[in-house]
Amino acid sequence: MKLGNLMKQAQQMQEGLAKAQEEVKHISVTGEAGAGLVQIQMSGVMEVQRVTIDPDVLSEDKEVLEDLLAAAVNDAVRKAQSAAQEKMAGLTAGMSLPEGFKMPF
Repeated sequence: MKLGNLMKQAQQMQEGLAKAQEEVKHISVTGEAGAGLVQIQMSGVMEVQRVTIDPDVLSEDKEVLEDLLAAAVNDAVRKAQSAAQEKMAGLTAGMSLPEGFKMPF
């Protein structure tokens, strides 16, 4: 392979990565706990956008609310990571990257 072709492919990969990273910023997922009593809306870059707490939960002990919040955040993080990986999968298709390699975010 000629150096010019390799450089062109590298530039295309960089442009594709930038586009995918921008798209990941616009992903929105909702994590929940307690059958939806606590919901956390999060972006693909792990920024919490909204917290929704059912008023019935407010009468519970503080520890219950804390546990539900933690569970909802963890659910949102897992969903955001999964959605971001799916978005990046198209970019890395056909590339021989090491197993477990994660694109930078």
